[in-house]
Amino acid sequence: MAFKWIGRPLPRQDAGGKVTGKTRFMSDLSFPGMLWGSVLRSRYPHALIKSIDTGEAARLPGVAAVLTHQDVPGLNGYGIVIQDQPVLCADKVRYMGDAVALVAAESKEIAAMALDLIRVEYEELPGVFNPEEAMQAKAPQVHASGNICRHTAVTHGDVEKAFASAEAIVENTYHTSCVMPAFLETEGGVAQIDDRGFITVWCGSHYPDRDVIQIARSLGLDKEKIRVIGNPVGGGFGGKDEITIQIHLALLALKTGRPVKIILNREESVVSGWKKHPMTIRMKTGAARDGTLVAHQVTIISDTGAYASLGGTILNSAVEHCSGPYRAPNAQVDGYCVYTNNSVSGAMRGFGVNQVTFAMETQMEILAEKLGMDRLAIRLKNGLQTGDKGPLGNEMITAMGPVQTLAAAGATDLWINRENYKANPSRPWKKRGVGLAAAIKGCGLGFRLPDYGTAVVELLPGGGFRLGVGCPEIGQGNSIAYAQMAAEVLGCHPDQVEVVTGDTAATPDSGTSTASRSVYVAGNAIIIAGKQMQQRLKEAVAEELGVPIEEVNLSEGLAAVGGKSISYAQLAEKILAGGAECSEMGRFHAPKAEKEIPGVYGLPHLVFGTHAHVVLLEVDTLTGQVDVLETVALPDAGRVINLQGLEGQSEGGTLMGMGYALTEEVVLEKGITKTLNFNNYIIPTAVDAPRVTTIPVEVMEQTGPFGAKGIGEAVCISITPAITNAIYDAVGVRITELPANLERVLAGLMNQGKTGISGHGRSISTS
Repeated sequence: MAFKWIGRPLPRQDAGGKVTGKTRFMSDLSFPGMLWGSVLRSRYPHALIKSIDTGEAARLPGVAAVLTHQDVPGLNGYGIVIQDQPVLCADKVRYMGDAVALVAAESKEIAAMALDLIRVEYEELPGVFNPEEAMQAKAPQVHASGNICRHTAVTHGDVEKAFASAEAIVENTYHTSCVMPAFLETEGGVAQIDDRGFITVWCGSHYPDRDVIQIARSLGLDKEKIRVIGNPVGGGFGGKDEITIQIHLALLALKTGRPVKIILNREESVVSGWKKHPMTIRMKTGAARDGTLVAHQVTIISDTGAYASLGGTILNSAVEHCSGPYRAPNAQVDGYCVYTNNSVSGAMRGFGVNQVTFAMETQMEILAEKLGMDRLAIRLKNGLQTGDKGPLGNEMITAMGPVQTLAAAGATDLWINRENYKANPSRPWKKRGVGLAAAIKGCGLGFRLPDYGTAVVELLPGGGFRLGVGCPEIGQGNSIAYAQMAAEVLGCHPDQVEVVTGDTAATPDSGTSTASRSVYVAGNAIIIAGKQMQQRLKEAVAEELGVPIEEVNLSEGLAAVGGKSISYAQLAEKILAGGAECSEMGRFHAPKAEKEIPGVYGLPHLVFGTHAHVVLLEVDTLTGQVDVLETVALPDAGRVINLQGLEGQSEGGTLMGMGYALTEEVVLEKGITKTLNFNNYIIPTAVDAPRVTTIPVEVMEQTGPFGAKGIGEAVCISITPAITNAIYDAVGVRITELPANLERVLAGLMNQGKTGISGHGRSISTS
């Protein structure tokens, strides 16, 4: 089927506003009479609060309010799943980012002075900072309920018998690091209250409608009195899915009756904000002589920090994806999500899949080496296809792309001619390697949670349309995809579609802009609403021209039948006469798997995106420095809606996965963050960016809009193990702990006596 707009690399509609500065960051917002808010954080990673004295701070000239837990009128707790994190701590702090008090003042400087005047008496408690230690019976308890936030156990098939039959068995322990979203703008926003007591909050948010629920619950207000407007710039990467400053803003506005702004500085963001879960993964994998995987045994220990947030759900996602894009006919998986007094972990791009894919893709490399097989061949042999069973025993019944994506990777020039690419390093002491890896990532919220998209199409005077979608634009570029899908159905140009997202007063609830779901669920809703609007337009034309409705054709902003036509502008004038309105709502409920996996809440997923990477890099044997030179990214997003948008996701995901592989790590010592800013938290920049070639692999998803499925997370998953596999290909150093920074690579070289430094072959532990 030929499409007019689907698949075209149209520029983003919001690009002009962003490059000219017309679209504002939260720090740019200002209102008359606005106050500055600040948050007093804990001084200790684990302590009892004996007393809080705010008197001196409240008396400081220019201070409008000083609030503690006693000033929270509703539930003093928040959390997407479990409301275990205090809005303001009452009797105990559990990590350094815990909020103890709030200040609103006439200036940022006065607010900072007031924080210094708040006297908090603590009784420091022993902390627990290692999740395996936290699992011990005598460990300090982060919560009264115990330190195990969730335990998930699944067995499929006969694992013991399968291992006994295996020709090759690989067993390793992998460690992944704590990393942060490092969004361009830190957590921040403005709250304003009007004369009716209605509160509006502007902030960076993945899910404004859920923010409304959490704000209303803590303020003791009806949710109809709360409006949240998500900001389309500043970035999120999952780190703004949970509450950050929204409740604090609304509470200060409620108490002062004035607009209040809070913008966290970078250090405060690092200490208090959500991180990717550090995991320890013990993985044992067995294969037959021909390379067929026969047994897979995995233990996952995930550090969720002081509060639950989505930790249990992320653990389950890791469990579901623990065999990567490969069949696992016999599997045993044991997962633990554990509370510690470390920084809080929550949603971040990849949602637990980055960690286990790094481990699994390393296992596949070692198995291939043990069996004397080609690295690509063993992957193709085991790649998941429609009808196969995953590690939880669930049948994959939708379009699965691993085999097609891996085959496309094998057909790239970089893979076919990899020995030629490796032959000419830039310096004699540098070695080149080529790596390969693949990943799948479930799209949407899984089995149990309501997973829906809602869209409203409204006819405007002049013949254009307004499209309202709740899934917010937070930088990922979904607005242009929404416009293209609407235009395809409505028979108009995408420029005639005004897209509004993420405003709870103007857009219907469509769920969160996470989980690689926005295009899938919102796109299907847009098609439903668009077809209903299409029917309305055809009915009006048929009535106006006196023709059968089935003869009316909509295209290019015109309704035509026979030799007659009427423009959408003329139609709008007729339909909207006398102040009438014309809008249609479409609602799509994502299909679910046939049954839930016993013991694994909310799984499995039904639809999966796939991605593969081929990487060329160079390792400096003198320093351990790794330079990624070239990557080929092969995303299977089903039918591509906007090629430019897919390339942007692919390139951005590649850079993010590079950082995870090579440099990024939030270092904590006994709960205290040592990497407080970008001086020592190293993110890849344009200088580090390799050439990225994106080759779409379109495995059509029958349940998706025009055949599309989500890809926003898979793009950053396969790149990490592709890099670590390429390091091994270059210098023989096997990476089992992230990041593969120059210290770890150099230590590995020295252990093998392969360093380029003459006479230095001494052993250095990399554990």
